[in-house]
Amino acid sequence: MKLLIIGGTRFLGRHLLTAALARDHEVTLFNRGNYSAEPGVETIHGDRHNDGDLVKLKDRRWDVVVDTCGHLPRSVRSAAEVLSGSVDVYVFISSQNAYASVSVPGVDETFPRATLTTEQLDQANAIDTSGQPSYGALYGGLKALSEQAAEEAMPDRVLIVRPGLIVGPYDYTDRFTYWVARVARGGEVLAPGRPERFVQFIDARDLAEWIVSMAERKAAGIYNTNYKPGQLTMQSVLEQCKVASDSDASFTWASEDFLLRENVSAWSAMPLWLPEEAAPHLKGFMFINCDKAIAAGLRFRPLSETIRDTLTWYQTTRSNDELKAGIDSDKEQALLRKWHETEGS
Repeated sequence: MKLLIIGGTRFLGRHLLTAALARDHEVTLFNRGNYSAEPGVETIHGDRHNDGDLVKLKDRRWDVVVDTCGHLPRSVRSAAEVLSGSVDVYVFISSQNAYASVSVPGVDETFPRATLTTEQLDQANAIDTSGQPSYGALYGGLKALSEQAAEEAMPDRVLIVRPGLIVGPYDYTDRFTYWVARVARGGEVLAPGRPERFVQFIDARDLAEWIVSMAERKAAGIYNTNYKPGQLTMQSVLEQCKVASDSDASFTWASEDFLLRENVSAWSAMPLWLPEEAAPHLKGFMFINCDKAIAAGLRFRPLSETIRDTLTWYQTTRSNDELKAGIDSDKEQALLRKWHETEGS
């Protein structure tokens, strides 16, 4: 199979490249060249937001394109239109944020998509696309509209992939890496909310391998791609982190009310934590239905493997870096002291 990857040098894109090469596929990357690529892999340098650069993809032939970094509907539409005669299937990496609501458990692919007003879309289009833009509250609507743009440009030839939190080696967001690294450091660890609270995420390598297998079949349609809901608790994740690193970590579970009063940011300062009572609109975020993808062959490696490999990657390449997510050590210690003084036993 001849595969074109838009992106292909960071996190999921990097794992897609690895999975495709392992299956002896011929891969071409299209990106701006800001990050190093695998030696020997053809790379076409260009900015996906620049129609003049997209022209470089014309008069070529691939079986499938995987768009790992589409955020703006106009840019996704431009890429799909340019490639409509050059590929059989357009794989668009979307997000479960594309749903209009995740307020109930069991959201599946039939649930309504988010949307944006004309003013919101204009606001997003005005954001500088030369770096790594953050679209904040607009993100879900932009992903949903990008899905529609691809579908309109290539009817019945689009595979839409909707993951939740993607984790594992090379994760530049550090939202999962924080817990792996923090538990490995040992000592008393501030943990959020109820220990038995369920969490949901997917190893980037499992996702990449499934996407490549679907590309081989030239499959189309919409698929939620996440670990099975109701299987992993926050406590089980942290305990497995402790086993993987053989650390002496102990966990102090601070209540949701305490963390909110202390202005601890959910998802960023405390990754994997979403307030259960204070955020009813997110009650289903960690319970997305992925039966369709599982029936189509999505498989999951053991959590212990994900943790161990993430820890090895972090200790080998990132141990001196400041993590982009999680709470800093001084603030954590201050919160632990306050919890014990005012709330904890």
